[in-house]
Amino acid sequence: MKRRHGIVLLLGLCVAFAAHAIDPLKFDSRAQELRFQHLTRELRCLVCQNESLLDSQAELAQQMRHIIYKQMQDGRSDAQIKQYLVARYSDYVLYDPPLKPTTWLLWFGPGAIVLLGAAGLLFTVRKRARSAPAAPPPVDDEDW
Repeated sequence: MKRRHGIVLLLGLCVAFAAHAIDPLKFDSRAQELRFQHLTRELRCLVCQNESLLDSQAELAQQMRHIIYKQMQDGRSDAQIKQYLVARYSDYVLYDPPLKPTTWLLWFGPGAIVLLGAAGLLFTVRKRARSAPAAPPPVDDEDW
């Protein structure tokens, strides 16, 4: 009997914690909710590594979701909301930052690293090929 009470209590706590984790945002329509989900999926959580605002449970992410929700209720467009967040948190908040001089390293850095690695590998292979000793003459069977 005590075991059943323990299981019921545990299930009740699980439901309570799950209900607490959900943001209680009320949308006027399904389209507005989908817009909110799409927008928060395009924005990065500043606390969690490589997690969108939609997926993150960090306190800052919850606050940012409420800011986005409030601005959507005020009639702002997605571009205006992104512009507000970029002004406040920099381009880092965007998963797809714009191509401008301050983000060139983000866009071209990985490709440059691959090219430098390939050039270094080619240089090393050619250097070793030049300095490798000539192959010894073939051994005749008569010497045995």
